[in-house]
Amino acid sequence: MKKVVSILLAVLLTAAIFAGCSDTSGASNAVQTDSSALDNSTLPETSVPTENAKPVDLVVVTSYGGDDAGRVPYEAAFREWEDNTGNTVMDSSANANEEWKSRVLTDFQTGAEPDVLFYFTGPDIQPIADKIVPIDEIRTTYPDYAGNMNDASIPVSPDNKMYGVPVYGNWEAMFANKKVLAEAGVDVPGADYTWSQFLADCEKIKEAGFTPIACSLYEVPHYWFEFSIFNYGSVATHSTIPSGMDDPLAQNWVNGLNDIKDLYERGYFPANTMTATDPEIWQLGYDNKAAFAADGSWKVAGILSDALDPDEWVTVYVPSNGGTRKTTDMVAGISMGYMITRKAWDDPEKQAAAVDFINHMTSREVISTFNQFRMTALKDGVIPMGDLEPLQESGMEMANGSTGAAFFLGDMLTPDARAYMMENIKNVCTGSMTAEDVVTKTLEIHHTAS
Repeated sequence: MKKVVSILLAVLLTAAIFAGCSDTSGASNAVQTDSSALDNSTLPETSVPTENAKPVDLVVVTSYGGDDAGRVPYEAAFREWEDNTGNTVMDSSANANEEWKSRVLTDFQTGAEPDVLFYFTGPDIQPIADKIVPIDEIRTTYPDYAGNMNDASIPVSPDNKMYGVPVYGNWEAMFANKKVLAEAGVDVPGADYTWSQFLADCEKIKEAGFTPIACSLYEVPHYWFEFSIFNYGSVATHSTIPSGMDDPLAQNWVNGLNDIKDLYERGYFPANTMTATDPEIWQLGYDNKAAFAADGSWKVAGILSDALDPDEWVTVYVPSNGGTRKTTDMVAGISMGYMITRKAWDDPEKQAAAVDFINHMTSREVISTFNQFRMTALKDGVIPMGDLEPLQESGMEMANGSTGAAFFLGDMLTPDARAYMMENIKNVCTGSMTAEDVVTKTLEIHHTAS
């Protein structure tokens, strides 16, 4: 019965998310599976060795690194492809932070790009788009390429071309440690949670001797950037870049940054928020020393594997400040996919292997093994596999109750503009720069490049 409930929740999740996110309309159902129990026998034999084909080394770069939830099923899937084809994957994956993005761009600039890249499809791809082969071009030679996907759900880049074949989409929200909340005398936030309630709860948590918000302003401030600005906008306007400081949307950005500064000045972030890495900050939560953390659906696997009491964790909505955005409006979408570089496409020995690799990695069977409750672009949806852990169930129920979904604002900024913004959020918090100055410069960088 629990499995049936999980499947129904998955159907409702997809409907709820895509009702408010036109960028990913038409996506299919997604359900959770337990990747910790994966072995190669669960994966499809979608690729068969060609008798006269010469084995190749395929250089692949993805964001499935570290504690990313997709690491286990990703590795199992490419190992299966290696066994089926005799080819070798030269894997160079890492977590998708700003350093990783910069490394990817540098590799392309120096001629060291991979054969296959799993990367963002928004403005990030602009600097390297001429070195990536569009899906439509690949289909002129391989008509069935990505044929199991709804084209309407494949993300379109700023130049209106499809480059990446997606695996799944993600949502961003807040994770709460119920054990810490209980010891601080704070209730688990509900669907009507407000910013003023959040501030009051953070004060109680702080007075009880805990860190209210686990966040590294030094390394990963972008989740609070998203929601603090979203709180002054709406689902319809959130992912729109202001034309300049005279655009009313620019004031939303200023207000949002000042809200982050307010959280910092109140002492709700860790004492070392300006110097600590994201894993170091998350350890506070894992050790039951911090109450809240904003992150994405991909973080669930890390919590389940690393937290002292994973069953004490729950996903909750980020509080609304009473503006147009409802508390139950989320940030979600499909923003990444597998791409073939010109380098591999122009190599007679690697072209077919790259196509076959992506067809395998984005097959219904492989996508179904990924350990997240996410939406997909699959025409037939995923194959139901396994029951959900309590944390996973809470994420499914939270997304099911969503009233709308806005696309990731950070993904709409050019790489340099986003890097400048993220680097200087901490300077706004300390008062060495004003929110107005940071927003002004960010928009200048973005519009100059675009």
